[in-house]
Amino acid sequence: MTGYAVVTRETPHGTLTLELRSVNSRFLDLQFRINDDLRSSEPALREAIMGRVTRGKVECRLSFGRKAAIAGAAVNTALLAQLAALQAQIQAGFPQAAALSVGELLRWPGMVEDAAASQDTLQADIGAAAVEALDAFVASRQREGAALEAMLLARLADMERIVADITPIVPQVVAQFQQKATERMRESLGLALRTADSGAQPLLSQQEAAERIRQEVTMYGIRIDIAEELTRLGAHLAETRHILKKGGQVGKRLDFMMQELNREANTVGSKAPAKELSDAAMALKLLIEQMREQVQNLE
Repeated sequence: MTGYAVVTRETPHGTLTLELRSVNSRFLDLQFRINDDLRSSEPALREAIMGRVTRGKVECRLSFGRKAAIAGAAVNTALLAQLAALQAQIQAGFPQAAALSVGELLRWPGMVEDAAASQDTLQADIGAAAVEALDAFVASRQREGAALEAMLLARLADMERIVADITPIVPQVVAQFQQKATERMRESLGLALRTADSGAQPLLSQQEAAERIRQEVTMYGIRIDIAEELTRLGAHLAETRHILKKGGQVGKRLDFMMQELNREANTVGSKAPAKELSDAAMALKLLIEQMREQVQNLE
């Protein structure tokens, strides 16, 4: 599901900005864009997001813009000494290597320390911004989810109407096709008997032929009867509606229901003995595919 939220918090020492955005994905894919001096906050942010989101390609951007002049700012002497030692080591092997400039040293992550803004204070600000951003982010996804739910319920209603329309005509269609099959087989039998009257030995007696016709027509009726498939379709549609109404994390359960609905619609299409039933099966498959595309976006 798509979603977006941004939170900006003004602190005495700078501006903290946390941005969350997501696009559709069947699985949860987290990507972080964080300043190097804030990289230590990534595990906590990852845990917070995973606690609220289970699907989507989510991008988290975190930045902290320090104020130009801060009372109490000081150079991180330990880091400076470490960089000096590393620079001397490198220049020993590569004398032509240029030394770091003052500007580069000041921009080095963690070089300038603010005594008033401790790391604990900054992490607390990031945690508060994360909670606020996630609330807004989840709310935006819920609004989209409500719109998707309305669309899915409309497709379900269309499918339920199709099933309700064709269910009563299935026995009639099966009976008509059985009658036609019986007539064709009787015509073929009559031709065979007339041929036998001319001197050839009939393979079956009339009684045996009638029994064979009855068996064949019964088996044919069983093969083209889609009553069971329609019953299962109705049950799957009812369960899908129940899942949507119940709410919560429904994405994976609806994925499964789309597979089952598609299976039954395919069987209806392959067994349907009449054009109106084949057309109904095609309409069902189209609606199921429309639902499947959106279900993959639901959490």
